[in-house]
Amino acid sequence: MAKLLLKLQRYFRRKPVRFFTLLALYLAAGSLVFLHSGFSGEPTVPGSPRSPAAAEGPGLPYLGVMQLSRGFKAAATVPAGTRRHGPWFKSTSKEPSDRGKARDNGGPRSRALRGRSGREKEEDRARYIGCYEDNTRQRTLRGMSFFDYKKMTVFRCQDNCAERGYLYAGLEFGAECYCGHKIQASNASESECNMECKGERSNTCGGINRLSIYRLELAQESARRYGSAIFRGCFRRPENVSIALPASQLMLNMSVDKCVDFCTEKEFPLAALAGTTCRCGFPSTLFPLHEREDEQLCAHKCAAEEFESCGSADFLLVYQTQVQDNRCMDRRFLPSRAKQLVALASFPGAGNTWARHLIELATGFYTGSYYFDGSLYNKGFKGERDHWRSGRTICIKTHESGQKEIESFDSAILLIRNPYKALMAEFNRKYGGHIGFAAHAHWKGKEWPEFVANYAPWWATHTLDWLRYGKKVLVVHFEDLKRDLFVQLQRMVALLGVTACEDRLLCVEGQKDGNFKRSGLRKLEYDPYTPEMRKAISGYIRTVDAALKLRNLSGVPEDYYPR
Repeated sequence: MAKLLLKLQRYFRRKPVRFFTLLALYLAAGSLVFLHSGFSGEPTVPGSPRSPAAAEGPGLPYLGVMQLSRGFKAAATVPAGTRRHGPWFKSTSKEPSDRGKARDNGGPRSRALRGRSGREKEEDRARYIGCYEDNTRQRTLRGMSFFDYKKMTVFRCQDNCAERGYLYAGLEFGAECYCGHKIQASNASESECNMECKGERSNTCGGINRLSIYRLELAQESARRYGSAIFRGCFRRPENVSIALPASQLMLNMSVDKCVDFCTEKEFPLAALAGTTCRCGFPSTLFPLHEREDEQLCAHKCAAEEFESCGSADFLLVYQTQVQDNRCMDRRFLPSRAKQLVALASFPGAGNTWARHLIELATGFYTGSYYFDGSLYNKGFKGERDHWRSGRTICIKTHESGQKEIESFDSAILLIRNPYKALMAEFNRKYGGHIGFAAHAHWKGKEWPEFVANYAPWWATHTLDWLRYGKKVLVVHFEDLKRDLFVQLQRMVALLGVTACEDRLLCVEGQKDGNFKRSGLRKLEYDPYTPEMRKAISGYIRTVDAALKLRNLSGVPEDYYPR
């Protein structure tokens, strides 16, 4: 070893230039590694002077001139991407001061009512319907159940039941959560539901053999499950029932499970219970599942199950089986280079990935991206690897909001989402991945207020820039897409210049969730927005609303207000 070192020493003495060259390369490589490991890539509001209009903050009406300074101190982090450009408002939000926890010294009933009213205003997710008896031998709610003797809250129980599609959530003994589709017991006195929740002392979680029951108003009907089947609703029997639902079998001992199993075996995605007849088929123009009837019309007991409904000859109770509807699953690249570049533009967290999934199913063509995200590619978005100008994809995902970037596209679908929801979704993606969640420490630490201060203004300027610089912009609200997927998807497909048959769009409705639906099981159990944050965001909402109306478009959905 000593001889080797001596030889190296003699060599570099004779050729000092090479020695210093290697030393410089070594130091440069070390510096690059250090900078790479230390770079955090958070966008910050530049300190350059603003115009008076921009400096006045978010309470302004629409900023028609858009005299906003551009530039970042650091590049923003986008989903596995590389670039982000856009103007910024001067943020007026501040880091939250220490907030004391409000205490309520009232009785259990008043605590429950106060807790419920606050949550109804914020989430509008559930309605308290009363205190009910329960029995360990014959449960009042007979669906899924779970216990947590340390951290049970009303919100957590509601969320678990809603995620699994149940209509009711009940809490008992301060720590037990029960879900169900029917309440099978009598009312009890409210004074008997008198136990505090183990994880939330300001709320009541039932009592001894007593359930505090909530009806889950926003439990999506399409998510209601019976075993492996998803409940779709009660529908009037179609005129050509033998064509609309071609497979059928008489079942004297009818039950939901039996009909679902029969249709699954026959490889149909729909199982329809019609009294003692089980029918199977696909969603189609003959049976589109768009006009629901009152569920009471289908509330006829099954012969084999006392607590299940099996519909009737005229009103069918429909479930979606685990069989995949393959009519909309084929996807490919465009057969010839696209003549126009169409952007699928959105603020991060506004549902761009979900919209791409829907577009690919509806058109049969891959979507591209301004960036490259390996996780999306591995999940089936094959257009992710193509350069965004390749012309092989039907549209291009982008979060860009600068004039130059926007004018690179010939037309655009602009997806807008409630900023309160979009900011939380992007924060979860940033710290937890596409379907993960940010840790509690991130929400409570400095990351969240800094994130809101930087990203909330961008939510507004992103929309304003696309409205100003976009050549042909179709505005789609995320909330409308969820509420009326069929109609909104028709609008999007029409802009893309593709003719999609109605049966294919009906197929998309049954496959709409895809692989990037974030589970609701770990949603925050408190509102992370401070009054200062809400004040600033409300100003941005008003600005965007005015900008949309100025262009004779419908403003933001009503559920953006109040907050």
